[in-house]
Amino acid sequence: MIASLFAEERRYLNHFFDAVDIEKTEQLVEQLLQCHGSIILSGVGKSGIIANKLAVSFLSMGTKALFLPPLDALHGDLGLVSKEDLCVFLTKSGETKELLQMVPYIRKKGAKIIAIVSSAHSRLAQEADFFIVLPVEKEICPFNLAPTTSTAVQLIFGDILAVALMKAKNFTLSEFATNHPAGSIGKKISLSVEDLMLQKEELPLCTPQSSLIDVITELSAKKCGALLIVNEKKELQGIFTDGDLRRAIEKYGHELFSRKMEDLMTKNPKSTTRKTLAWQAMQQMEENAKKLVTVLPVVEGKQVVGIIRLHDILQAGMKG
Repeated sequence: MIASLFAEERRYLNHFFDAVDIEKTEQLVEQLLQCHGSIILSGVGKSGIIANKLAVSFLSMGTKALFLPPLDALHGDLGLVSKEDLCVFLTKSGETKELLQMVPYIRKKGAKIIAIVSSAHSRLAQEADFFIVLPVEKEICPFNLAPTTSTAVQLIFGDILAVALMKAKNFTLSEFATNHPAGSIGKKISLSVEDLMLQKEELPLCTPQSSLIDVITELSAKKCGALLIVNEKKELQGIFTDGDLRRAIEKYGHELFSRKMEDLMTKNPKSTTRKTLAWQAMQQMEENAKKLVTVLPVVEGKQVVGIIRLHDILQAGMKG
């Protein structure tokens, strides 16, 4: 049963993607971009919940928006509507009486009305300044009554609008960060490599001329799973990891420990910088699933200033 429900919902969503009017959606995005006031979203019931979520998404992505419950609007909150605003109504039927009741009062305020509906012939579509139809073949509800597929479509469509506005406005990561100072999103856009890296005496360093026997204790004691090989200017020459040690044992046997690090190290290793965001460093480590990197040297120019471990990034809550 579950597999068939997934297949059914996929079919209904594919119908939406195939039938949605792209040209009219672009026109809607342009109208939203031209709004000099706030984008005021409203809806009733499940559509109201979606409208509320979208208002928050718009706001966090750099577009001034708010959710206005119809009941509150009709009992005083219409006072926040101005002629510079754009009122966006979400309703599948386009016949929601609470939204229709708001229309004449919003007109008196001079604000424009956009209707996002699933019926082009509905009263709200006809009374709006602009409307767009979200194609919904059928609700996945077996009685075709409970808002299910229709609200999924509203959410998808609204998220597309929010991201389109974000891109059109060239909303930057730093601007995004000011809107999300807390939680996992806040960590992702505020924690840098410099905040988590090991440095100074914590660094597991050795020279290319060092023998493995002389630096094996450094590899173990610093608990980084790697040695950074540097020259006299502390410029990065290579890296030697626990994995390299295992492979070298297989290759050289008992002769391994007398060999120089310049013969054992991996040259031109991946590296990062102090100001790189921690989650971006993690992505760099994980970009090759078959060759997972667990540490990255941190460099300024060519000079080693730190090392960052995947373990520390995960401990900081970056995963997910």
